[in-house]
Amino acid sequence: MSTNSTYTEVPGVQTTIGTSILETATAAIQGFGPVNKIHQHQCAFHFYSYDMTRQLEAHHFCAHQNEEMRQCLIYDSPEDNAKLIGIEYIISENLFLTLPDEEKRLWHSHEYEVKSGLYFMPGVPGPIERKDMENVCKTYGKVYHFWQVDKGDTLPLGIPQLMMSLTRDGQIYDELVQSCAKRMGKDFEKERKNREYMTGPTHGIHPLANGGGKGLKTKLREVELKDYPAPPSATRVYV
Repeated sequence: MSTNSTYTEVPGVQTTIGTSILETATAAIQGFGPVNKIHQHQCAFHFYSYDMTRQLEAHHFCAHQNEEMRQCLIYDSPEDNAKLIGIEYIISENLFLTLPDEEKRLWHSHEYEVKSGLYFMPGVPGPIERKDMENVCKTYGKVYHFWQVDKGDTLPLGIPQLMMSLTRDGQIYDELVQSCAKRMGKDFEKERKNREYMTGPTHGIHPLANGGGKGLKTKLREVELKDYPAPPSATRVYV
């Protein structure tokens, strides 16, 4: 069982031996190129963009698309039975500045959470970790969570919600930090001192990032469903 406080049991029949055998067989035959590119485990804290009181620990498993973009699968813990709760895209300052202004509001800065030590790579020696954090410190991220595990949901209910990251001291709950520090064997205050030399985006944190200082909530609305005719080339089957 996960030691993360957001752990809940997913309803359903336990995986059978037959399913395990099938998975073993398909794993020997199929390729998993996109997943096999994942070579980093990073941990940080997210909060719902419209409600800063809803905070949780987020484990990122990331792969680089190139030097200016990486993409991450987000789980509620690093355990084998962890739930896939969201995704994050991380881009360089250069790419962020090319985004339309409305889009910029959906992205958050990483400078504070990196320099505070609260964004880290579990189990990685400090000098190696800090080498990558120097780069992350200058980036922006866009996160959506699909599974509201902080509410105790046992299934991914509702629509995806935009998440944000910490931007200053006093925002995160101390018990959340202490719980993570104990489980991950991390001294955040010591790491904060080790990262004092790091710098954020060259042009400073963009004023439209981090929601432009406002809360943002994803909402579902009904629209007219247009009945487009099938293209002439479409195959028609008559019964």
